[in-house]
This record gives sequence, C-alpha cells and structure tokens, in this order.
Amino acid sequence: MKLPKKQTLLLIILIIFYTVGLVGLHTDSRNSFLELSPFNLILSFICLYFSFANYSVKKHVDILLIGIVGYTIEWIGVHTSVLFGHYGYGNNLGYRLDGIPLIIGVNWILLTFSATAIVNKWNIPLVLKALIAGVLMTALDWIIEPVAIKSDFWHWNDGTIPMYNYVCWIFFSSLFSFWVLKRKSVETNKVSVGLFIILVIFFAILNR
Repeated sequence: MKLPKKQTLLLIILIIFYTVGLVGLHTDSRNSFLELSPFNLILSFICLYFSFANYSVKKHVDILLIGIVGYTIEWIGVHTSVLFGHYGYGNNLGYRLDGIPLIIGVNWILLTFSATAIVNKWNIPLVLKALIAGVLMTALDWIIEPVAIKSDFWHWNDGTIPMYNYVCWIFFSSLFSFWVLKRKSVETNKVSVGLFIILVIFFAILNR
C-alpha cells in the first residue's frame, strides 16, 4: 500500500477508535473502557509509527530516548515532588513500575511527535517552533488534567493542580520538541497532526 493511502487508513482507524472510546465512556461500561486506556495509547503509537516515511536509526533512538526520559522525569516528580508537584498515579494507566505507569513514556512520545509535527514545516526559527510545540503540549495537558483526575489516571495530593505543573510541562515539552526538530526525526503527515487534533477534541468533549 502506498504511503498516502496507508496514512489515510491509519487516521481513519484512530478516528474510529477514539469515537468508540468517547461513546463507551458515556455508558454504563465506563469503567471497563477506562481500564483499556493503556491499549488506547499503544494503538495510537502503532498508528503514528507506521505513518512514518522513514525509519532511521536516529529516529528510533529519539523515540526510545523520549520514552525513557519522559518516564524518568515522572519518576522524579512522583518520588521527590521536585518536578510537577505533589502527585501520584492511579490504576487506569496499566502496570506501574515503582509507582509509575510504563505507558507514560509512550504518552510523552505521542505528544512530542504529534505536537511537533504541527510546527515542523513552519518557516520560523527552530527555538520558536519548539516553544510553540511546548505550549501546545502544555495546553493539551491543561485540557486532560480534569479528565485524568476523574478517571483515576493520576491525582494531586492536595486536590489542586499547581501552576508549577505547567511550568515543568512547558519546559520539558519544549526541550523534547527542540531535540526532535534539531535532529530532524519528526515527520509532518496527516496521522501525526491528526492525532494531536483528535486528542484535543477527545478530552475537550470529556471535559464537558
């Protein structure tokens, strides 16, 4: 299958999957759908991965690096509160290694590559691209936060979301985006851009 057709098919799969999830989360089967959240992130990653036009060693290294660093900063945040604030993870993001869901690294990969794909082709300085991508990722986190708390993805120990969380988000998001932009390992296509838009719509509706 030619790449444009494959990308269209992958985007359709994502739209269908998130639509089904959206409907399911508004039914009596809500809890069952919430338990499938890790698989949702895995499917999203698979669709994003297979939408790429090239599979260089550099790209694989960057994917792995962002996943590992993303997991690590979450570990630091949960165990020391030095990053993000005083928070912990719930039960609906799957298996936790030392209190941190393994899937959280995949989440950082998805957000980094999809948000950065939006700004990738813009004719502006690289640093500005990275900062805008960081703002996009932080804005998405702001939309996700209320849903995540209600869905037992994570919780804030004092019951409020600290501003410091967003400071850390924009810093690390911009840093990750700068890295993949500098190394030219991000790709702009209908799946990478579409995934970010789908996530915004999905969580915005759940916030209503």
